[in-house]
Amino acid sequence: MSAGHHHHAHDHAHGHTPGHNHGHGHGHGHGHGHGHSHAPASFGRAFAIGIALNTAFVAVETGYGLASGSMALVADAGHNLSDVLSLFMAWGASVLVSRPPQGRFTYGFKSSSILAALANAGLLALALGAILVESLRRLWAPEAVAPGPVMIVAGIGIVINAATALLFMRGSEHDLNLRGAYLHMVADAAVSAGVVLAGLAIWYTGWSWIDPVVSLVIVAVIAVGTWGLARDSLKLGLQAVPSGIDPAAVSNHLAALPGVTRVHDLHIWPMSTTETALTAHLVMPAGHPGDRFLVELGHALEHDFGIGHTTVQIETTLDCEGCSLGC
Repeated sequence: MSAGHHHHAHDHAHGHTPGHNHGHGHGHGHGHGHGHSHAPASFGRAFAIGIALNTAFVAVETGYGLASGSMALVADAGHNLSDVLSLFMAWGASVLVSRPPQGRFTYGFKSSSILAALANAGLLALALGAILVESLRRLWAPEAVAPGPVMIVAGIGIVINAATALLFMRGSEHDLNLRGAYLHMVADAAVSAGVVLAGLAIWYTGWSWIDPVVSLVIVAVIAVGTWGLARDSLKLGLQAVPSGIDPAAVSNHLAALPGVTRVHDLHIWPMSTTETALTAHLVMPAGHPGDRFLVELGHALEHDFGIGHTTVQIETTLDCEGCSLGC
């Protein structure tokens, strides 16, 4: 059964391979160059603008909060300061990712983007905890809020945070590190919008408890996004196969290659928040198929699965010593 099955797979792959690979040479080269050279550069400006805007806003908000005696504004400024920190972290990681390998760091510093995404999830959780505690305290003992000035400053906050979030929107879909920065900005824009709405409601009703209630709703909304970021970055930190890649499909692809009777010790892991590596042992009783086979396999894995760094070990018999590792 296995031989017949293999024969079928063999024919399928054989007929498919030449035409298939023909289309990749270009895709591989282009995708590779694009991914490596442009990502950090294009977002460097976004980080610089975001940090400058947010730092200026923190200074204004702190000064205004202290002058008007509004603890809410001072607390929000502290939260915005955590954003500046988060942007610096994500920026540092995106720069480190493009550094070449050196010394003991044979992978370079690519996984710093995973660490930054994890740290950003942690920072968001801390910020949420602080807002939660403050909101509950104020729900217990409502304070008089001067809605006018608070609404004006929060309104500026919406504009600054939304504008910064837009800078990262394009990259947030494909890069978890950028998604961390993006979520921070969206969270802040939401907090500021909530403050404006609460200010309006208090203006009309005079009910001070509206402010902390709105804060609690915002905390719940942001917590959902933070959970997603924490879960995804933790998976990458534990070297799980990135979410866009189906490990079974990769295994089937390798098993169907001409001459392959068995695939074992297959590992697929994230090197950074955007790059993926693969190692596998292929049992090929007819012998090593040559370098062209390896090059074409690398092209195919990058083109079809987005795996850019492939290392394959060819074995001619099954009774290899390393077999106990992954059979």
